[in-house]
Amino acid sequence: MIYLFLLTSSFQTGSIYTYIGEVCISVNPYRQINCYNPETIRAYKGRQLFENSPHIFAIADAAYRIPRERRQDTCILISGESGAGKTEASKIIMKYIAAVTNVGGQNEIERVKNVLIQSNAILETFGNAKTNRNDNSSRFGKYMDIEFNFKGDPVGGIITNYLLEKSRVVQQQAGERNFHCFYQLLRGAADSELGQYDLIRDPSKYYYMNQGSMDILTEKADFKGANSAFKTLGFATDEVSTIWRIVAAILHLGNIEFQTIEDDLVITNRSHLKSAAKLLEVTEDDLSTALTERVIAAGGNVMQKYHNATQAEYGKDALAKAIYDRLFTWIISHINRAILFRGSKAQARFNTVIGVLDIYGFEIFDSNSFEQFCINYCNEKLQQLFIELVLKQEQEEYHREGIAWQKIDYFNNKVSTNRIICDLVEQPHKGIIAIMDEACLSVGKVTDETLLGAMDKKLNNHAHYSSRQLNPMDKELKHREDFRITHYAGDVIYNINGFLEKNKDTLYQDFKRLLHHSNNTHLSGMWPEGAQDIKMTTKRPLSAGSLFQRSIIDLVNTLQKKEPFYVRCIKPNDMKSSSVFDDQRVEHQVRYLGLLENVRVRRAGFVHRQSYEKFLLRYKMISQYTWPNFRAGNERDGVRVLIEEKGFSDDVKYGHTKIFIRSPHTLLALEEQRNSMIPHIVTLLQKQVRGWIARQNYKKMKAALFIIHAYRKYTLRAYIQQLAQSFRSAHNMKDYGRHIQWPKPPLTGRSAEQGLRRIYNNWRSYMILRKWPRSEWPQLRLQIIAATAIRSRRPHWGQQRKWLGDYLANSQENSAYLAYTSNVKNLKNSEAGEGFRSVLFSSFSKKFNKHNKQADRAFIITDGAIYKLDGAKNKFKNLNRSIAIKELTSISISTGRDQLIVFHCPSNNDLVFALQAENGTLKEDRIGELVGIVCKRYHDLNNCELRVNVSPTIACRLGGKARTIIIEGASGVENPNFRHAAGNIIYEVPAHYCV
Repeated sequence: MIYLFLLTSSFQTGSIYTYIGEVCISVNPYRQINCYNPETIRAYKGRQLFENSPHIFAIADAAYRIPRERRQDTCILISGESGAGKTEASKIIMKYIAAVTNVGGQNEIERVKNVLIQSNAILETFGNAKTNRNDNSSRFGKYMDIEFNFKGDPVGGIITNYLLEKSRVVQQQAGERNFHCFYQLLRGAADSELGQYDLIRDPSKYYYMNQGSMDILTEKADFKGANSAFKTLGFATDEVSTIWRIVAAILHLGNIEFQTIEDDLVITNRSHLKSAAKLLEVTEDDLSTALTERVIAAGGNVMQKYHNATQAEYGKDALAKAIYDRLFTWIISHINRAILFRGSKAQARFNTVIGVLDIYGFEIFDSNSFEQFCINYCNEKLQQLFIELVLKQEQEEYHREGIAWQKIDYFNNKVSTNRIICDLVEQPHKGIIAIMDEACLSVGKVTDETLLGAMDKKLNNHAHYSSRQLNPMDKELKHREDFRITHYAGDVIYNINGFLEKNKDTLYQDFKRLLHHSNNTHLSGMWPEGAQDIKMTTKRPLSAGSLFQRSIIDLVNTLQKKEPFYVRCIKPNDMKSSSVFDDQRVEHQVRYLGLLENVRVRRAGFVHRQSYEKFLLRYKMISQYTWPNFRAGNERDGVRVLIEEKGFSDDVKYGHTKIFIRSPHTLLALEEQRNSMIPHIVTLLQKQVRGWIARQNYKKMKAALFIIHAYRKYTLRAYIQQLAQSFRSAHNMKDYGRHIQWPKPPLTGRSAEQGLRRIYNNWRSYMILRKWPRSEWPQLRLQIIAATAIRSRRPHWGQQRKWLGDYLANSQENSAYLAYTSNVKNLKNSEAGEGFRSVLFSSFSKKFNKHNKQADRAFIITDGAIYKLDGAKNKFKNLNRSIAIKELTSISISTGRDQLIVFHCPSNNDLVFALQAENGTLKEDRIGELVGIVCKRYHDLNNCELRVNVSPTIACRLGGKARTIIIEGASGVENPNFRHAAGNIIYEVPAHYCV
């Protein structure tokens, strides 16, 4: 076979890459090759696929260039057997993308690049293991979307993982190892760190490590690299500590042993139990209880069931696998948070994506279990995608376009006269996954042997399925244990033992509750379902097989939306030798990967095809007959004119809707001519577009102003309608709608909200006040103001009586009211009166001054000021002392029944008054009336509230000096008096005033 000969020659000369069309074939060299240096990167950067010799860099550059040029997402599918070099290929692609981006050296982009690269070290540490075929085999599937901005720089990404082989945590085949992290911890950590984890360096001392190989790889360097990667990705110190504590705890769990003594199950080596509990930060008793018994909730009843040794061993292994699986998922979610795109949604619209799929290859081991079944099913789906996109569509397109073509046969896993392999696995009700799920749901004792019997019954006529029961003469299969599936890569014998439990993926709820209540917040957060009540009935989760099937179908759907590029990895031998090329082994891979059919299709076909419309749109600028627009016919005529002018007629074919180009040289020549014309066209387009943008912006601004105006009117109208609807029944409510939540106004209605609230408050006030005559409304208003100012700090303030205001004008209050009236009229007309309109309040008072003397006086409150008048004996003469109400700083009153009030002035000489009657003590409280009148006028003048102090003692300033007024109740005192004592002012009142 010629193609196999070419692969052999390339391998021997160190050329490990070749092409089949746009599919890159990579042969694992099993040695370091110097073809990934910066010089090689520069040679492939920005070049067409066929300009240089075959290389994976060319595939990476093509996948990177298409999103920038066409705004179309791409993906790179890396496939091949285990050990063929898929993981290394994905790392090389990442290295290339990191090298050709961020020319400007932006910090954020550099951070994303570092995270993308460093994440590989962590994923390999916790997701890779040594197998018999590969020292660094990926034991999980990985699909990474790398997000690029419009300039082509990486700005984010996300990693999706598929089916971690968690059974490897508790069991390994001969010659294989557990995941790398266990060996890196024992061989790379410092002695002090191992001491904290109660570990020793010898892996053979741990059951979860001593079942397979003890080979030493590069664990010390890898441990340092993993911790360095943790730091780069932003893992906190306590998060890294939690990760290694969990790894150590799993090793201790593996060494826990159970023994039945007199029908009681006991743990014989409690030192490992104690260490595991310490590392998981749970109590030793709780861990012991969860391992040896479990709680069952049924019908609202809670029962306790004790395990036997076999059940305890199963539970312990299930716990170890589940802890590791949750840890791995948590690590990936943390990595995703570090590389998530941090821009806005508007910026994300212009982003494109390159997907890189590095997923497990086809596996045939000496003993194949549930994991190999799922892995091989995944490869069947990917092979189907390759066939559909590369082979079948290629031939169907030639036929559809009317291009002369000789049909080539290929092995189609999907469209077949018989039931084919993909349907064998995933078909509803009849496929193997459906049969497994049905067995998991069955009542009673269902074993793996029962499951195999159900498969034999439903699949007995399937051409790709067989078992010893169906074919008794097939001695290769074990009776009631094995079944065979004929995959595209060959026959695989699966051992049914363990299929049922692995598909159920059962973990007792006791373990989930135990770990959720761990004192380690990171570990607790990995088990949120542990917070559920023990009696809560939960929906049965999907089986592991169904979940994997769904994820693979979603993956295929995602890949189908992107333009694919393929890297097919070939394993030259099974000995990991850099000099041996096993022809038979390679030929088998070439056949089942569909490469032969791909060669035949490409050899007979064309390297490039494109619709006439898109081809003419891309290359019309290189011909004078097609630029700027071709008007002498349709797009096909225009393409023909362009091709004939450039002399490429012999190398193309014209289909019904597409042009087909056979040679890559023709495509390269077209691209070179186009690239030379682009700068001139860009300059012209910039001029035209900038002018058009300016005109459009002007129109948009005018339209926006009109829309904004109309929108504001609409939202305000809608808001008022909403208010009307909300308060429609308010007039029938006891509180007239006060309890109704006021709707939140739109942005355009915020300015109107205050006015609307005022209208509502006025209406509500009217509805409340209409019970009283209008003549009483002014007093009610003043009483509300006074109550608001005093705020229940003084129980008695005259709220029960009628307020008259100008008491000195009342003959019953003032026998010299005529002299008072005359004097007030004179004051009003004088300059000192400043033309006040009316007297709001007047009263006799006892005044105390800065000279520590008291005197009988009177005072009036007008609409603008407070005036001090002489007593009745001096006919209420104006004493030329007034205070503007708007200049008051506060008012102070006491908490008792006394009539003391202090007006605080900014001049540091306050007015200290005690209200009294003409002939002595007042028989009613007028303090509230006075406070209400002054506070109302202050608010009217200053549009703010006047502070009212209510306290048993009152601080004031007289003549610039700070004084304290102390109210004392004294027996035998009938009329209140002021006196001076030790720098303080004592206001003596009857004893009952202070009660």
